[in-house]
Amino acid sequence: MDNIICIAGPTASGKTSLAVELAKEFDGEVVSCDSMQVYKRMDIGTAKPTDEEKQGIVHHMLDVAEPWEDFSVSRYCEMASPIVDDILTRGKTAIIAGGTGLYMDALIRGNSFAPYPATGRREELEVRAEREGIEVLMDWLWQIDPDSAARLHLSDRKRIIRALEVYLETGETITAHNLKTQAIPPKYQPLWLGLDFSERAELYRRIDMRVDIMLQMGLIDEIKTLLAEGVPSKCTAMQAIGYKEFVAALEGNGSIADAAALVQQSSRRYAKRQLTWFRRNHKMNWLIRDAEEILPKARRLIHENDK
Repeated sequence: MDNIICIAGPTASGKTSLAVELAKEFDGEVVSCDSMQVYKRMDIGTAKPTDEEKQGIVHHMLDVAEPWEDFSVSRYCEMASPIVDDILTRGKTAIIAGGTGLYMDALIRGNSFAPYPATGRREELEVRAEREGIEVLMDWLWQIDPDSAARLHLSDRKRIIRALEVYLETGETITAHNLKTQAIPPKYQPLWLGLDFSERAELYRRIDMRVDIMLQMGLIDEIKTLLAEGVPSKCTAMQAIGYKEFVAALEGNGSIADAAALVQQSSRRYAKRQLTWFRRNHKMNWLIRDAEEILPKARRLIHENDK
């Protein structure tokens, strides 16, 4: 296997602290795999590791995009893959840590992505969606790529348009493209470590407490500063859990306390979805945080993996 460790798990499960401890012990550098920590100046609401938490360990893929930019899995892989290769070339351990399963899986597989050509087709599809409704485009997608259509909801406007764009540009459905990609052996062979709790209530308690701590750290001021800088409240980054709820409160839709409760609820639901995603990975070695000492077990798994 490659000298790569993937640390996955739900929000507030302690991925950062484990990644730092393993990096110190196994001469590693951390590659963040979080779709929100890529954004600059969005530190508190994304639980971005502080300098103190990093303990001198090099962290990559933090603060690589402006908040108003759209960031995609393809862009993440284009930026992160050369970083991982460089870490390995220097004889170090690449520790990929985060909760964005889509990004992590794509990076490990070495996915190739259908191109985003600047031919104007996407813009034409956007105009048609505005003029005729996304339902019309979804009906079209059902005709050419029923597998994609079955996976998507009408609210997934961006993915519906993307699927049609790929077909118009390449003559191949995005389903066919993805199947070919999945048939290729993965680029990397990591050791997979997953964090979970024996009692779901403990994870939820940690999530609720994290939201309270974020508010104490100044999350509201962070959001106000971003809005004052001109970051649109409707941009992708500001629609993330922990931002959109407080933006709504600042715009007069409910109280900060109500928004905090909603963030806690949404974060708990998100954690459940993260666990569902990671449990599909049959190579995952699960570390149960409140039932065992996870660092010794992680250490043992790494040594066994090296044999």
